[in-house]
Amino acid sequence: MIEAQALSKRYGAKTAVDAVTFTVQPGKVTGFLGPNGAGKSTTMRMIVGLDNPSGGHVTVNGAPYARHRAPLREVGALLDAKAVHTKRSAYNHLRAMAATHGIPNSRVKEVIDLTGLGPVAKKRVGGFSLGMGQRLGIAVALLGDPHTVILDEPVNGLDPEGVQWVRHLARGLASEGRTVFLSSHLMSEMAQTADHLIVIGRGRIIADAPIQSVIDGQGTVRVRVRADRPQDLLGSLAGDGVTSQVLEPELVEVIGVEPRRIAEIALRDKVLIYELTPIQVSLEDAYMQLTQGEVEYHSGDPAAGPIGDVFADPDLAGTQDPAPQAPTTVKGR
Repeated sequence: MIEAQALSKRYGAKTAVDAVTFTVQPGKVTGFLGPNGAGKSTTMRMIVGLDNPSGGHVTVNGAPYARHRAPLREVGALLDAKAVHTKRSAYNHLRAMAATHGIPNSRVKEVIDLTGLGPVAKKRVGGFSLGMGQRLGIAVALLGDPHTVILDEPVNGLDPEGVQWVRHLARGLASEGRTVFLSSHLMSEMAQTADHLIVIGRGRIIADAPIQSVIDGQGTVRVRVRADRPQDLLGSLAGDGVTSQVLEPELVEVIGVEPRRIAEIALRDKVLIYELTPIQVSLEDAYMQLTQGEVEYHSGDPAAGPIGDVFADPDLAGTQDPAPQAPTTVKGR
């Protein structure tokens, strides 16, 4: 289990992580999502003791990472697959890691087989493809047979077979009662892998719920009402997390309220509705809606010419241009 309490990290005037509190439970796959610069990498680094918090604390399996006598047996992490001596072979790298943590060589052979590194185990890591480097990083994370596994973008560079393998691996580890915490920018893959989601934006938690609840909470409902009553319905529905707008004289679009609740509110306020049509959204749609005001980096308009990308440490970057203004809507305060 991973438990963070008011966890913060500041770099001078820049707050990368702002008093976040969350729990990653064992027995399920918890996805960690957020735009570039949201604080994901910094949070993961604090969990495994690579960065010291500016405030708050975080524990893994009941203790700070640094206090575990055999940390590799408690927590296995893939944060930077490139952090390997490039002139070593995969086998020698794993064997050296095992030797420093009292792990037998038989376990080295097991993780090599598990991650599919057998054909390249004796080759120098410097010649590895991005995908093989990721497999080696995952092998290191699993070397101590840990209770908790943290994987930052584990499918980066993997082919479809490798992506599917990581999905089955994560779910298999969770089924054994382990804590699995992973990040990914592939929403379609996260939708198939994760049971629970924690979404962070600009250093703050903006969602912490089962994955289906996150999707349902951003679902859209189209409501048909009498032509003279749409504004009444908008007023009735105004509340925290609710967005609504009039699309046509008799058609209202509502986000953030379940259809049953809309019907109950309309009945209470005597607003006649003719039709309720739920429109299921994907995880990607839900994520984009949740984070639309939290994006720190914005791509240029392709129609306007070459796009300038921002290359910077995402958790240390300075202020960027503000987000584009959304269409006029009525939002709850």
